Amino acid sequence: MQPSDQPPRHQPPPDRPLPGRSTAGESVPGQPPPGRAESAAGRQLRLWAEALAAAVAPLVAMAAVAALGLWAAGAGALPEGAFPYVVAATVLLAVGVPLDLTGTAAFVAQARGGITGLPLSVTLVGALVAGAVFLRPLRHRALVGPVELAGRAVRTALLWLALLLLVRQFAQHTFTVPTGDSLLDQLGTIFGGAPTVGFRAAPAATVGIGLAWLCGVLLLAFLIARRAPLPRHLLRLHATVRPAGHAVLTLLTGYVLVGLVAGLASAATDGHPRDTIAVLLLALPNLAWIALGVGIGGSWHGHSAGTIGLPVPEPLASVLRASRTRDVTLDLSSLSQQDGRSWLLLALAVVMVLLTGVGAALHSPDRLPLWRYALNLAVALAVGMLAIGLLTTVSAEFGLSLLGLDSGAGGLHLSPDLLVTVPLGVLWGAVAGLLGGLLTRGRPRRTGPT
Repeated sequence: MQPSDQPPRHQPPPDRPLPGRSTAGESVPGQPPPGRAESAAGRQLRLWAEALAAAVAPLVAMAAVAALGLWAAGAGALPEGAFPYVVAATVLLAVGVPLDLTGTAAFVAQARGGITGLPLSVTLVGALVAGAVFLRPLRHRALVGPVELAGRAVRTALLWLALLLLVRQFAQHTFTVPTGDSLLDQLGTIFGGAPTVGFRAAPAATVGIGLAWLCGVLLLAFLIARRAPLPRHLLRLHATVRPAGHAVLTLLTGYVLVGLVAGLASAATDGHPRDTIAVLLLALPNLAWIALGVGIGGSWHGHSAGTIGLPVPEPLASVLRASRTRDVTLDLSSLSQQDGRSWLLLALAVVMVLLTGVGAALHSPDRLPLWRYALNLAVALAVGMLAIGLLTTVSAEFGLSLLGLDSGAGGLHLSPDLLVTVPLGVLWGAVAGLLGGLLTRGRPRRTGPT
């Protein structure tokens, strides 16, 4: 071979993509390289398998957390093997599907009531798992086409709804309940009318609310998660929505972590660890996010009667029990009347929201005018407070009547004052955004995915 026919000894290395991201035409882990085309059937099988994982994983995670929380709350002792059915019902509640409570005792008794409210510990775990598993196949992509994205979402939604309807089949059960009143129990035995209570969810509500839940989770994942790819025409969200939105999500997560530490400390010292663990596994975000809203000056209205509901901090329980029939105001003032340490919620809110403003500014483009920092965080925190208000709304009521005698009645009602809480979110967000922009002037920005 002639020297001229030999390849050069030193060839320049081929261009390599930036680590962690790829663009069109590049090899992506988990996908075939460009030179080895994937068959159409193989690609469809892979896409449906990814969609199945994104639908199954959150349901499994929610069922596990719900089962542990209900066991800690004592639901394992429910009669007639009702525990798995209650777990399935709790998963539906976590998605936002309301339950109807019904029951009869021959012709002499009637049960009535319903539950609308989210066990937000279960909801939060399901949302985080759903977003993470859905985004995992796209984690090395910088861009994603709208057609591909829509296809992935539709496949996941179809499988999610099918599985949710299967869960609904298990989330209906009827079992006998003692009234706790010896006279009523004796009357029920004499007349063959032992009271039974059942719960179920409507199919239409399961489909409609379940689909809305999944769409909301996936939308938040793409708008807020920094590693989520976007269609090309939405790339400006990196510089506008994502920094402030991610900072507010971090704020909400931070409050949950603070509540978790406080709850674990309480479980170790208050002598009722099982009750506290039940609250942590079922309703920790409910309490943590109400603490944030109250800390910035927001308020809720509600009352409680009977024994429905999990154990909650004593100041909160005392405020809600102040009236069994009319709503009372739950705010910083009413809580501090029960426990003076409640004013610490204000100090905690100042620190946490200020850190949120700094975090949002550090991930925003440099040289933005200060009013943009304020505006972006004001909008994001207002949306966050609106979501907190809607998510922490609870309406639970149960009543049993036997031969005209009422027994076992109870209820819990809690709703936010959005006309106060949301504008306060705007105000706090604007101030924190402005201070965050001032404190980070001249500091290097971390605008890329982290």
